[in-house]
Amino acid sequence: MTDLPPVITDWFAAKGWAPREHQLAVLESWHAKASALLIAPTGAGKTLAGFLPTLSDLVDGEFEGLHTLYISPLKALAVDVARNLTTPIAEMGLPIKVETRTGDTPASRRARQRVKPPHILLTTPEQIALLLSHPQAELLFGSLRRIVLDELHALVTSKRGELLSLALARLAKLAPDLRITALSATVARPDLLRDWIAQPLPDKPTHLLTTSGGAPPVLEILDTSQRLPWAGHSANYAHHDLYETIKLHKTTLLFVNTRSQAEMLFQGLWAINDDMLPIALHHGSLSVEQRRKVESAMVEGRLKAVVCTSTLDLGIDWGDVDLVVQVGAPKGSSRMLQRIGRANHRLDEPSKALLVPSNRFEVLECEAALEAVAESHQDSEDPITGGYDVLAQHVLGMACAEPFLADELFEEIRRAWPYRDLPRAQFDRVLDFVATGGYALRAYERYARLKKTEDGHWRIANPQVAQQYRLNIGTIVEEPMVRVRLVRGRGFKKGQTTGPIGAGGRVLGEMEEYFFGTLLIGDTFMFGGEIVAFEGMKDNEAFVSRAQASDPKIPSYMGGRFPLSTYLAERVRRIMDSPEEWTKLPDQVSDWLRLQRDISVLPRRDSLLVETFPRGAQNYMVCYPFEGRLAHQTLGMLLTRRLERARARPLGFIASEYALAIWGLGDLSGLIRTDRLSLDDLFSEDMLGDDLEDWLDESALMKRTFRNCAIIAGLIERRHPGKEKTGRQITMSSDLIYDVLYQHEPDHILIQATRHDAARGLLDIERLGDMLRRIRSHIVHKPLERVSPLAVPLMLDIGKEPIFGEGRESAMADAADELIREAMGQI
Repeated sequence: MTDLPPVITDWFAAKGWAPREHQLAVLESWHAKASALLIAPTGAGKTLAGFLPTLSDLVDGEFEGLHTLYISPLKALAVDVARNLTTPIAEMGLPIKVETRTGDTPASRRARQRVKPPHILLTTPEQIALLLSHPQAELLFGSLRRIVLDELHALVTSKRGELLSLALARLAKLAPDLRITALSATVARPDLLRDWIAQPLPDKPTHLLTTSGGAPPVLEILDTSQRLPWAGHSANYAHHDLYETIKLHKTTLLFVNTRSQAEMLFQGLWAINDDMLPIALHHGSLSVEQRRKVESAMVEGRLKAVVCTSTLDLGIDWGDVDLVVQVGAPKGSSRMLQRIGRANHRLDEPSKALLVPSNRFEVLECEAALEAVAESHQDSEDPITGGYDVLAQHVLGMACAEPFLADELFEEIRRAWPYRDLPRAQFDRVLDFVATGGYALRAYERYARLKKTEDGHWRIANPQVAQQYRLNIGTIVEEPMVRVRLVRGRGFKKGQTTGPIGAGGRVLGEMEEYFFGTLLIGDTFMFGGEIVAFEGMKDNEAFVSRAQASDPKIPSYMGGRFPLSTYLAERVRRIMDSPEEWTKLPDQVSDWLRLQRDISVLPRRDSLLVETFPRGAQNYMVCYPFEGRLAHQTLGMLLTRRLERARARPLGFIASEYALAIWGLGDLSGLIRTDRLSLDDLFSEDMLGDDLEDWLDESALMKRTFRNCAIIAGLIERRHPGKEKTGRQITMSSDLIYDVLYQHEPDHILIQATRHDAARGLLDIERLGDMLRRIRSHIVHKPLERVSPLAVPLMLDIGKEPIFGEGRESAMADAADELIREAMGQI
């Protein structure tokens, strides 16, 4: 306590509190002129720990300029922290000014902040990159003493983390007295995160501070008398159970994994909300006004429940939340622990959470997550290495700030952890790309963005380059979006409109552009928790009106799916391979596994089960790797190529998080039995060589991935002054450029970046390779006369017609009953 000024110790005493040991440890690191990484469980007061040195430094009010940058992965988190920070500052009467800066901050305030900043600025990685691109950056950041990186584990695994790491390297150059304090939930490999923040400040110590303890969470799986679905992700069966659960608690957060699931769950709860409970919806496509309204209502305790996505994953401090519900399997134990921590956001009180599986396979995953959380096991991802597209964006941003020497910028960039091993030759290629577009594009003046001066400095070619850079900054590339604007309805008759579109109303939010290409005028869909009718489109706006319908469409958003963690996948395999553990499972699920054991065999923990059987005029091969949808989709693509060469005449495949099914006209069982098809050869690791390369060359995936890399690298601009390109325009531009580069410069730096991204994220090549090595010579083939019980969920997804409304659940249940009777030989 002696290290804290009296005004702060008096404030703690007035609250009946005392600083915790780890909070004082952060202060001690600051006094020792060291950076620090604090790893602590939710509710441990990490945010206050991060700001104690700042408050202590600024007590006397003599400091001028920007003292502390707080950088958060979420806009909502920055706003929440600002609210929670200004309260104690006001109560202590400290002369400290705190402001936020996000994409939602008015332009006038953002402009003023560049020349007259507050003492503490709470912001996001994109805003830091934007500020660093201005000539005033050195003046703004020269006084900077501290950076607080909140929820670091959520930043370092994405391209946003790459952009942030490069910004930290520049800030370390501009602010010689800088120290970094990083805050993180418990992670699998803390030393990597410490190295990540130490890299920009190589001559200064970095302390690793950890704390444990806290009440263990109380975690349960929904115990329901309802029939568990065989497939699907809607969890409609649980709506009444969830509604009754909400009524029993003060405030409930209901997490789902995608925005479309959020819309469905919210609509389902409202349909049975006879008590008119205040239930809200929160996800990234809603307008900022709508999100802020929900957040304010939560803080004021006016809501009974909020249905949300990952937008509320991180450390927002809402003490009145006494239950977290995870609808759908959590996909990872670290993510589950993070979400659980939103309930009873205090270290000494247990967080309470309820898992609601959407289907029978997800029951197994939820049970695996239950065990992992009980053991406090972490399966967080490691920080990623740097991509060339992000590096290109940063290089251009540095040129916008001031002319630079290549040697100096290269040395600075190597002080960013993801780029610590960047070869000089690759840096020079990135620089050449930013300057000219590269060999194949240098003849086009529009790609000449940098010029080299006589003294060897690189500068921007003209002021418009900086303007375009600032309009297009960032690494989050969603599907092309359009604004959804509510207007007066104009009436429909046989698909025809009966009048002009009504006067423009308020913006409800944004939606992926491709979705509106699937609609006809008059079609209804759900958005923002209400049913609307599509009235038409103009420029980048879609017009909708309020409507009523019994079967509205559910928008299928492109983003938002999480991969099943390797750790949970291994636990699911173990549960299936251990009948003694089935007593933990609902009878519906354990009976299903016993039926599989009796009719076929069960997947073993250390092998791959491959079933083959005929059905109708086709033959099926079903395998159960449990390695996640991305890896399974890649496996399906490669296996079908090999089966074509083996003359097995495959027709298609379908992949889930847990299994993969391929169907075709060839007799797969007969081919394997007569050794004309070897499963060891079919699942050989060499499929990740030439087969993968050939498939990538033919696949539309490469063009989609290239589009994202080209946007991040600044080769293709989404926004121009006063207008924004449509998704169709962007796609046409990127496809043309891809074709040129692929033909004339196949090793172009952006083609390299595209292949890297495809392998790392979209195809899960590393994980697929690990699986193929694991099952080598451990493939169990089970030929069957008919479908197996374990294959039923996949079979339900093959060729099903889209059914909306209440009929979908009953139709799927009927189909499942028929398939199970078929598996048992009753049909």
